[in-house]
Amino acid sequence: MKKTIALVAHDDQKVNMAEWANKHIQQLSKHNLVGTEGTCEALENITGLTVQALGHGPDGGDIIVANEVLQGNIDILIFMIDARTPHGHEHDIQTLIRICVLKDVPIALNKKSAELMFSSEMMKEEME
Repeated sequence: MKKTIALVAHDDQKVNMAEWANKHIQQLSKHNLVGTEGTCEALENITGLTVQALGHGPDGGDIIVANEVLQGNIDILIFMIDARTPHGHEHDIQTLIRICVLKDVPIALNKKSAELMFSSEMMKEEME
């Protein structure tokens, strides 16, 4: 079943996101991919995947993604966060995470949790 997967990565995590996406390029290419502008650009340039941009993270992109979650348009969120760097839009980030929790949308916040999510039996069954 085709899903919509949101991909978001802070600047210092875009390489990790691209490495992870390259590893899962076959699975990802079967689904609708959306994300924030910088992440979309990085993924398209590095992996060749088509990712629809929903807005620039610091300019409200995280809130736009959160709204898509609220509308039931996002099935999975992979958000590789940089926990070491303060972000001016921290409230937006926390809102996105909170809404995913409230709406029971699976969320991975780093490369290892994304790896675990995509290798789970439940994910394999749902992704086929």
